[in-house]
Amino acid sequence: MKRSIFITGCSTGIGYTAAHQLQQHGFNVIASCRKEEDVIRLQKEGLTCLQLDYNDPKSVSDAVQKIKTLTDGKLYALFNNGAYGQAGALEDLPRDALKEQFEANFFGWHQLVTELLPIMREQNQGRIIQNSSVLGIVAMKYRGAYNASKFAIEGWTDTLRLELSDTNIKVCLIEPGPIETEFRSNALKAFNKWIDVENSPHKEKYLIQQQRLEKEKSGSAFVLPSTAVISPLLHALNSTKPKVRYRVTFPTYLFAFLKRILPTKILDKILNKSD
Repeated sequence: MKRSIFITGCSTGIGYTAAHQLQQHGFNVIASCRKEEDVIRLQKEGLTCLQLDYNDPKSVSDAVQKIKTLTDGKLYALFNNGAYGQAGALEDLPRDALKEQFEANFFGWHQLVTELLPIMREQNQGRIIQNSSVLGIVAMKYRGAYNASKFAIEGWTDTLRLELSDTNIKVCLIEPGPIETEFRSNALKAFNKWIDVENSPHKEKYLIQQQRLEKEKSGSAFVLPSTAVISPLLHALNSTKPKVRYRVTFPTYLFAFLKRILPTKILDKILNKSD
């Protein structure tokens, strides 16, 4: 019997690649997208796909009910992946911008896990895999909202792992660095929605940020394709002793190491050089 996995944020990037790759590896994949047109597109590509909007609690609950039906009440794994990055200096972001960021990147994840956990408890096994980021390890300028959401996911996931330590439900984090996806284009939309560039003390820096987000390609020497996440994801799903954290791309390894060995002020100098 195929093991079932639910993957969120599958319209593009890591989620899209994971859905197709895991289906090829024999998993019963249930994908989700926020937009209905993306759901239809993935269905035409041969994936089981349903609509889920982390910002809408009813959408999350409806998706859980559909998952129960599709899997006959048996779900092996959840890959929480759907997220976006709100760019902009913290002092320029209104409260509602932070609320939107956390609804999509944190509160929706929390609800989805808590509503799916009873299935895993009933069968006494399961995998919960959270797609975090190098920005859940170190902070970088003009990414404060996203930093905060990923730092929150790191702490939340560590706590859940402790609370489930007496069960056969394994909890893992994947921490990618620069991956070539449509993340920048989505971040640009959020930036343009909330940031008043002309009246900000960060105006000159924002022009650099806008240029970065408008590029079709990352330009980073360390950027990897979304397929780089598949090997650690498969290990997290298949290993009897999965790792707590899977670091993907050189910058993630580097900054995790530097954070351990360097005084904060020195690390700040390094991080301050990034735009």
